[in-house]
Amino acid sequence: MKNKLLKISFFFFLLFSVKGYNQNVKLLNIDQLNERVKNGKDSTYVVNFWATWCAPCIKELPHFEKLAAEHKSEKLAVLLVSLDFKSKLESNVIPFVKRKNLKNEVFLLNESDPQQFIDRIEPSWSGSIPATLFIKNNKRKFVENEFTYEQLLTEYKKL
Repeated sequence: MKNKLLKISFFFFLLFSVKGYNQNVKLLNIDQLNERVKNGKDSTYVVNFWATWCAPCIKELPHFEKLAAEHKSEKLAVLLVSLDFKSKLESNVIPFVKRKNLKNEVFLLNESDPQQFIDRIEPSWSGSIPATLFIKNNKRKFVENEFTYEQLLTEYKKL
Protein backbone atom coordinates (compact mmCIF):
# COMPACT_ATOMS: atom_id res chain seq x y z
CA MET A 1 0.00 0.00 0.00
CA LYS A 2 2.81 2.42 0.91
CA ASN A 3 4.61 1.64 -2.36
CA LYS A 4 1.42 2.22 -4.36
CA LEU A 5 0.83 5.55 -2.61
CA LEU A 6 4.42 6.56 -3.38
CA LYS A 7 3.96 5.73 -7.07
CA ILE A 8 0.71 7.72 -7.26
CA SER A 9 2.34 10.69 -5.52
CA PHE A 10 5.29 10.54 -7.91
CA PHE A 11 2.92 10.38 -10.89
CA PHE A 12 1.07 13.54 -9.77
CA PHE A 13 4.37 15.29 -9.03
CA LEU A 14 5.55 14.61 -12.59
CA LEU A 15 2.21 15.54 -14.09
CA PHE A 16 2.06 18.94 -12.40
CA SER A 17 5.77 19.61 -12.86
CA VAL A 18 5.61 19.06 -16.61
CA LYS A 19 2.31 20.90 -16.97
CA GLY A 20 3.62 23.88 -15.01
CA TYR A 21 6.70 24.20 -17.19
CA ASN A 22 5.29 23.86 -20.66
CA GLN A 23 7.20 26.81 -22.12
CA ASN A 24 10.96 26.72 -22.38
CA VAL A 25 12.88 29.98 -22.87
CA LYS A 26 16.11 29.42 -24.77
CA LEU A 27 19.15 31.64 -25.17
CA LEU A 28 19.68 32.67 -28.76
CA ASN A 29 22.25 34.83 -30.55
CA ILE A 30 21.81 36.59 -33.90
CA ASP A 31 23.63 33.85 -35.84
CA GLN A 32 21.29 31.24 -34.33
CA LEU A 33 18.26 33.37 -35.11
CA ASN A 34 19.38 33.73 -38.72
CA GLU A 35 19.96 29.96 -38.94
CA ARG A 36 16.53 29.29 -37.42
CA VAL A 37 14.90 31.43 -40.10
CA LYS A 38 17.11 30.17 -42.95
CA ASN A 39 16.71 26.46 -42.16
CA GLY A 40 13.24 26.54 -40.67
CA LYS A 41 10.33 24.66 -42.12
CA ASP A 42 8.03 27.65 -41.85
CA SER A 43 7.72 29.98 -44.78
CA THR A 44 6.73 33.09 -42.83
CA TYR A 45 8.39 34.41 -39.68
CA VAL A 46 7.17 37.14 -37.39
CA VAL A 47 9.99 37.97 -34.97
CA ASN A 48 9.01 40.31 -32.16
CA PHE A 49 11.67 42.01 -30.04
CA TRP A 50 10.36 42.87 -26.57
CA ALA A 51 11.26 42.99 -22.86
CA THR A 52 9.50 42.29 -19.57
CA TRP A 53 10.03 45.91 -18.47
CA CYS A 54 8.52 47.42 -21.66
CA ALA A 55 4.82 48.32 -21.16
CA PRO A 56 3.99 48.68 -24.90
CA CYS A 57 5.69 45.32 -25.53
CA ILE A 58 3.63 43.60 -22.87
CA LYS A 59 0.46 45.22 -24.19
CA GLU A 60 0.97 43.84 -27.70
CA LEU A 61 2.15 40.30 -26.80
CA PRO A 62 -1.43 38.90 -26.83
CA HIS A 63 -1.74 40.06 -30.46
CA PHE A 64 1.20 37.83 -31.46
CA GLU A 65 -0.36 34.93 -29.57
CA LYS A 66 -3.67 35.50 -31.37
CA LEU A 67 -1.96 35.77 -34.78
CA ALA A 68 -0.23 32.43 -34.30
CA ALA A 69 -3.38 30.74 -32.99
CA GLU A 70 -5.61 32.00 -35.79
CA HIS A 71 -3.09 31.08 -38.50
CA LYS A 72 -1.76 27.80 -37.09
CA SER A 73 -2.75 25.94 -40.25
CA GLU A 74 -0.40 28.20 -42.25
CA LYS A 75 3.37 27.89 -42.29
CA LEU A 76 3.87 30.66 -39.76
CA ALA A 77 6.34 30.87 -36.90
CA VAL A 78 5.99 33.65 -34.35
CA LEU A 79 9.24 34.07 -32.41
CA LEU A 80 9.29 36.25 -29.32
CA VAL A 81 12.81 37.48 -28.62
CA SER A 82 13.29 39.08 -25.22
CA LEU A 83 15.92 41.80 -24.90
CA ASP A 84 16.05 41.50 -21.11
CA PHE A 85 19.51 41.07 -19.60
CA LYS A 86 20.73 37.47 -19.62
CA SER A 87 21.00 37.65 -15.81
CA LYS A 88 17.20 38.15 -15.68
CA LEU A 89 16.35 34.87 -17.44
CA GLU A 90 15.48 32.89 -14.29
CA SER A 91 14.18 35.74 -12.13
CA ASN A 92 12.12 37.72 -14.66
CA VAL A 93 11.72 36.20 -18.12
CA ILE A 94 10.77 32.60 -17.32
CA PRO A 95 8.25 33.59 -14.59
CA PHE A 96 6.79 36.23 -16.94
CA VAL A 97 6.36 33.70 -19.76
CA LYS A 98 4.67 31.26 -17.36
CA ARG A 99 2.42 33.93 -15.86
CA LYS A 100 1.32 35.16 -19.30
CA ASN A 101 1.01 31.56 -20.56
CA LEU A 102 2.80 32.40 -23.82
CA LYS A 103 2.49 29.65 -26.42
CA ASN A 104 4.81 31.02 -29.11
CA GLU A 105 8.51 30.20 -29.08
CA VAL A 106 10.28 32.50 -26.62
CA PHE A 107 13.98 33.31 -26.67
CA LEU A 108 16.29 35.55 -24.70
CA LEU A 109 18.78 37.33 -26.92
CA ASN A 110 22.27 36.25 -25.91
CA GLU A 111 24.32 39.15 -27.27
CA SER A 112 26.51 41.56 -25.34
CA ASP A 113 26.83 44.52 -27.73
CA PRO A 114 23.43 46.09 -28.48
CA GLN A 115 24.66 48.27 -31.33
CA GLN A 116 26.19 45.28 -33.08
CA PHE A 117 23.09 43.08 -32.91
CA ILE A 118 20.78 46.00 -33.77
CA ASP A 119 22.74 46.69 -36.97
CA ARG A 120 22.70 43.00 -37.89
CA ILE A 121 18.93 42.78 -37.50
CA GLU A 122 18.12 46.07 -39.24
CA PRO A 123 20.62 48.90 -39.85
CA SER A 124 17.86 51.54 -39.66
CA TRP A 125 16.66 50.29 -36.24
CA SER A 126 17.07 52.95 -33.54
CA GLY A 127 17.05 50.22 -30.89
CA SER A 128 13.64 51.09 -29.45
CA ILE A 129 11.15 48.36 -28.63
CA PRO A 130 8.72 46.91 -29.39
CA ALA A 131 10.03 46.12 -32.85
CA THR A 132 9.02 43.38 -35.24
CA LEU A 133 10.71 41.73 -38.20
CA PHE A 134 8.52 40.06 -40.83
CA ILE A 135 10.24 37.53 -43.11
CA LYS A 136 8.83 35.55 -46.00
CA ASN A 137 11.21 33.96 -48.46
CA ASN A 138 13.66 36.75 -49.36
CA LYS A 139 11.28 39.55 -48.39
CA ARG A 140 11.95 41.33 -45.08
CA LYS A 141 10.05 44.16 -43.43
CA PHE A 142 11.05 45.76 -40.16
CA VAL A 143 8.56 47.76 -38.12
CA GLU A 144 9.61 49.74 -35.07
CA ASN A 145 6.37 50.42 -33.19
CA GLU A 146 3.59 48.88 -31.11
CA PHE A 147 0.85 47.03 -32.98
CA THR A 148 -2.86 46.69 -32.52
CA TYR A 149 -4.08 43.28 -33.62
CA GLU A 150 -5.53 44.75 -36.83
CA GLN A 151 -2.23 46.42 -37.71
CA LEU A 152 -0.29 43.23 -37.03
CA LEU A 153 -2.68 41.19 -39.16
CA THR A 154 -2.43 43.72 -42.00
CA GLU A 155 1.39 43.58 -41.98
CA TYR A 156 1.33 39.77 -41.89
CA LYS A 157 -1.05 39.58 -44.83
CA LYS A 158 1.06 42.01 -46.91
CA LEU A 159 3.93 39.49 -47.06
